[in-house]
Amino acid sequence: MMSVQILEKDEDSMSFVVNGITASLANTLRRIILSEVPCMAIDDIMIIENDSVLHDEVLGLRLGLIPLKTDLDSYNLPEECECKSELGCHLCRAVLILDVEAESDERTVYSKDLVPEDPNVAPVSGEIPIVKLAPGQRIRLEAYAKLGRGKEHAKWQPVSACIYRYLPEIKIDSERCDGCGVCIDVCPRRVLAKSEEGKIEIKRLLECTLCKDCMTVCPKDPPAIEVQGNQNSFIFYVESTGVLPVERIIREALKIYERKCSEFLEQLSVKLNVSEKD
Repeated sequence: MMSVQILEKDEDSMSFVVNGITASLANTLRRIILSEVPCMAIDDIMIIENDSVLHDEVLGLRLGLIPLKTDLDSYNLPEECECKSELGCHLCRAVLILDVEAESDERTVYSKDLVPEDPNVAPVSGEIPIVKLAPGQRIRLEAYAKLGRGKEHAKWQPVSACIYRYLPEIKIDSERCDGCGVCIDVCPRRVLAKSEEGKIEIKRLLECTLCKDCMTVCPKDPPAIEVQGNQNSFIFYVESTGVLPVERIIREALKIYERKCSEFLEQLSVKLNVSEKD
């Protein structure tokens, strides 16, 4: 049976252990989070005035990579919106205005200068530098944000980190281990420690990186300590860019996985029915 144990969690990151799955399923979840969970990003820009040193294309690229808060409940994916318009509508597009001028002194344009029509689709941080303007230079533009997926462009990836690793398993042969402590000294993560009785014990199992240096330095042959990864248990670490709470990202990924499985089973059923008739 699959089970989940949350190790650490805040609004932007989560670490958890999943038991009872295979590596292929763990990788499927990782890939869905990276490439399928939608989020907002600037995709179209109408530049009215740009006197800065950045070409329009470079300015557009910088704006597109600014993470935007995402409201999945209020906006549709462009391909799923009823408007069917290339320009989009208020249900599939959000507008942000940038109108900044450097008067007598140099001025750095920050993401906080992007004024959103919808406050729910605003830059995650207002301190992201966009461009520096010399005195007299000005930028005026309208930026249009829409939902997209990471498989289309990296700017639509909702996470800055999404990794998993095997849950470590460490076995110590207490009969053969003489408690020399060499394995304790070589471990960079301080996974092992010596008890009051002088025996080697496991103190920080989840910190183990499976480097197996402790096995290499053990003077016993074969080593009195064995380290391996559990093939059916994985430690996940997911960190959001701030566009969505990390818990919402994981929930959306599971919904997408469930939908893909249902579609696959439906198509398989249709194929089997056709084959039986033939």
